Order: sequence, then C-alpha cells, then structure tokens
Amino acid sequence: MPNTALTWNTALLYPAPDSPELEADLGSFEQLAADFRDTYFERISTLDNTALLSAIREYEALQTRMSKPFCYAHLLFAADSGNETNRALSQRCSELGSKLSQQLLFFDLELMELNDERFDEFRSLPDASAYLHFMEGIRKFCPHTLKENEERLLTRKDLTGVRAFTKLFDELSASFSYQIELDGEQKTLTGEELLSLLHHTSPDVRFRAMTIFLERHGENGIVYNSVFNNMALDHGQEMELRQYKTPIQPTNIGNEIPDEAVEHLMSVTESNYGLAQEYFRIKAGMLKVDKLRNCDIYAPVAEAERTYTFEEARSLVVESYREYQPEFGDIVDAFFAERRVDVLPRTGKSGGAFAMGISPDVPPFLLLNYTGTLRDLATIAHEAGHGLHFVISQKQSMLNYHAPLPLAETASVFGEMLLTRRLLDNEQDPDVRRSLLCAKIEDIIATTFRQTVLTRFELRLHNERTTGLLSNDRIAELWLEENGKLYGESVEMIPAYRWGWSYISHFIHSRFYCYSYTFAELLVLALFQKYREDGDAFKPGYHALLESGGALSPADTARLAGIDITDSGFWQKGYDVLAGLIEELKLIA
Repeated sequence: MPNTALTWNTALLYPAPDSPELEADLGSFEQLAADFRDTYFERISTLDNTALLSAIREYEALQTRMSKPFCYAHLLFAADSGNETNRALSQRCSELGSKLSQQLLFFDLELMELNDERFDEFRSLPDASAYLHFMEGIRKFCPHTLKENEERLLTRKDLTGVRAFTKLFDELSASFSYQIELDGEQKTLTGEELLSLLHHTSPDVRFRAMTIFLERHGENGIVYNSVFNNMALDHGQEMELRQYKTPIQPTNIGNEIPDEAVEHLMSVTESNYGLAQEYFRIKAGMLKVDKLRNCDIYAPVAEAERTYTFEEARSLVVESYREYQPEFGDIVDAFFAERRVDVLPRTGKSGGAFAMGISPDVPPFLLLNYTGTLRDLATIAHEAGHGLHFVISQKQSMLNYHAPLPLAETASVFGEMLLTRRLLDNEQDPDVRRSLLCAKIEDIIATTFRQTVLTRFELRLHNERTTGLLSNDRIAELWLEENGKLYGESVEMIPAYRWGWSYISHFIHSRFYCYSYTFAELLVLALFQKYREDGDAFKPGYHALLESGGALSPADTARLAGIDITDSGFWQKGYDVLAGLIEELKLIA
C-alpha cells in the first residue's frame, strides 16, 4: 500500500481549506441561522402540529449542512495541528459555531417550554414519531436551563473559556516529541510510538518509555494544572447557575441513566477489583517477577511479541467483521479502500484514535496511530466498529444519528471481541494463544476497572475544585489514591505516574465520558455471550440496535438485542465472563 494511502483523503469532503465550496458553505450559515430565527423566534408555542414538525425538520437540515465543514476543519486540525492554515480554519469554525449556537439557542429553549398538554398533542401526530426521543431528551434539561440571554452569554464566554483551554490542551499535547535510547541509538518518537514501547520485551525499556512520556507532561505541569483547574472551575460555576446537585448529573441526564444506576455500575465494578489484582499476580508469575510495576501491565508474556504490518492488520480486521456478516466486512473495508483512515503517528497529529461520524449524508472517517502491536490491531477493530455503527445508523436523520454515549462504544467493543475470537480460533501456537488471552483480559480490565478509576478521580477533582485551586501535588494524590484502590498490593506505581492524569483527553473533551466504556464493555460481554448461544438468530436484533442510532433511550435500544439493562444482576454477569477468562488462563499459564 503506498504511503499516500495511509493518510485520509479529506478531498472527499472539500477540495482544500481555501476552496470556493468550503467558503460558500461557511459564508452561508449566519444568514441561514438568522432567517430561521426570524421565522420562528417566540412562535414555537403558537405553531400547530404540522408547522412545528416542519420547523424541527428545517432545524435538522441546518444542523446537517453545518456538520460537514465543521467536521472537515476538525479532521484537518487533528491530522496536523501545527499547520497554520489548519489552525486558522479550526479557530474560524469554532468562533462561527459559537455565533450560530447563540442564534439557534432559542429553538431548544422554546421546545422545552411547551407544556405537557401541548407536547402530548404533538406526540399524536404520526409523522412526529421520529422526533419524539429528540424532544424528550431536550425537555429533560428544562429544570436546569436559564433564560435565553443568559444561555447566549454562557455560549459566548465558552469561546474564550472551555473551548480555548481545550484547544490549548490539544495543541500542547500534539506538539511533543520524545527522545529515548534504544539499542544504543538515540531515537525521536511521537507519544504514540513511545507508549507502544509498553509492549516491549525489556522491563527497562518499558520503565523508561512510561517515565519519559509522563515526565514530559510534568515539565509542562503549570499549563496542565491551569487547564484542569479552569475546566473544573468553569463546570462548577455553571453547575451552581443551573442548580445541578453533582458534577456528573448533567452527563447522566444526557445519557438517560439515573445517578443511582451509574453509581451502582461503578460500585459493582469496584467490588470486582479483586479479579484484576488476581490477574496482575498471575502475570507477575508469568514474567517471573515478585510484583508488577504499572509500566509492566502490557508486557508481552512471550519471548518476542508478535507484531503486525498494517496490511496484515487491515486484513485481519476486515475478515473478522466479514466472518460475522459479509455486509459488515464490506463497510469496514471501504474505510481503507476509500482512504478514510489516517494511519501512522507523527508530530502534530492528535494522539490516540477516534472515529468521526459526520452526518447521515457523509461517510465517516477514522484516525489511528498504528505502530504494529497487538493492542494497535485491536484499536483498528475498535475504531472500525465505531465507523460501522455510524454507517448503519445513517438510516436515521441527523437528530437521531448519533447513538447515546452509553451505547456509543457498543459496536467498537463488539468488533474487538470478533477479532479476538478469530485470532484465538485460528491460532495453534500455545504461546501466542496465551498472549491473546492476556491481551483480552487486559483490555477488559482497561475498559471497565480503569474507566471507573478515571471516573472516580474526575469526580473527586471536580468536587475538590469547588473549595479552591488544586495544586499538582494534590491532583497527584487524588490520582494515585484512586489507582491504588484498583492495584492494591499487586502492582507498584512508578514515580512518574503522579502525572498520569495529565494526558487523558476525555477529561477535557468529554466530561465524565469514561464510565460509558464500562457500560459498553459489560453490555458487549452480555451481547457476545448471547451471540455465541443464539448464532444467526442473534444478528437481526444486533443490527436493529446499531441501526437505531439515537432514536431510542439506551434501555430501549439494548432491548432490541434482547438485553435488559435494568436487571439487577446484569453488570455482574460481565465480570463473571472475565472471571472465566482468568480461570482459562490459569490452566495454560
């Protein structure tokens, strides 16, 4: 595959950042928003059912038009945040987005203010059914919503507040390169390349890689402290204005999951921390050490870890999906064939990985930072699952396109399970099978236990910020205390890990997102078990789950696949699957 095929082709969206097509779109939005406001401002409650439905569809069409250029700007910035053209376009779209939000804010507010009798009347309109969940989702925030002028002021100040700090975090983190000595040679690596060394066979290399990565963030501790403190302060002040009781409450309302259910999910997870500690002790024995350090958690258990070329990885992932269902394989393969994937790490490129679903009319894109490890192979399957979900849910219109956060990880985690099953079923070498089993256990630990650690830390950070500025030492204490609950006596945290909080972008981009990973992992373990029991009979329900996008609540969406998330023992079933994998490992370890 030529190198050009390893970068995404954003010309599928617009020819270039200075193209007339992009300029025409961006230049039209303020007038379109103003026209919409002139037509409907302070009139929503007076509209009959048909006119109200027409207004919602106009609003949806405007959201669809705006999504393409704004996502294009984000893709360019993610691919190279050091490029001045990309930075300028990203900032322009951010400022324009803020203006448009202020212009259109009235629409959500007036939909909220419809009384229950009027809403029930609209509900009776047959063609309105596709928009009921959208409206119900908006109306749940009514007790916490301010007057329009106040909401506009909050939106306006975000441009120089949380959005500015988010951009600072992204640009600083993407600018780092790292020096490390490998095999007697000094090398310059990106953050993703450096972290891939946590899979190296040498304990010294793993220790130095994690230490160098985290200490580089520590060198910029003043900036990261400012970002985290101000993001938490801003949220705290907004909570007070909106009369939320806890920092996580607005996220839970948006996710349509009661506070008590989220707490139950995390409590059940914490009660199973012993499973992770048991695994860490088993792995220490496999590595012939008394105790793991946290830089050793992903150490290979074979003498030489298997690596995969990108072509091998692509083929394995596509065939994993195709084996489940040919249509799925074709959808995933199209990402690569149509160059909608940016593959390799480089300075200036965003770290980690993501899938961007733009709209029902535009194909999704994937960002990777592939270095050839088994973990990177799983990441391709993960992001391809997100992309698959975005494609299948394109049956929905824009307001129902994006799945609710608790279900946003469902297809991605399910895809990882498909890949793992394919690898295990086709591998005869016991050493490789042991490595695959360890990788899957570690992945479940990372996606459930670790995400609960992150959520608990995030909650404590926000709660303590209400009483004053947090020093880096205090943030480190909170971080190490929460991680210590997971690791117990089974894992030693290296000194540099005190900076482990500073690079996690979810804290900045998607407040309290992390528990969605726990939710999705346990849901998928139940789904996958059901698939293995029911075979082809399972597939229509799962397809319906993906196809529904955000048209239903998480509970109703899961029910399409035969899963009841309100079952009191539901979350524990996932950990029972993990316990079974650990027992299986004991037999071959």
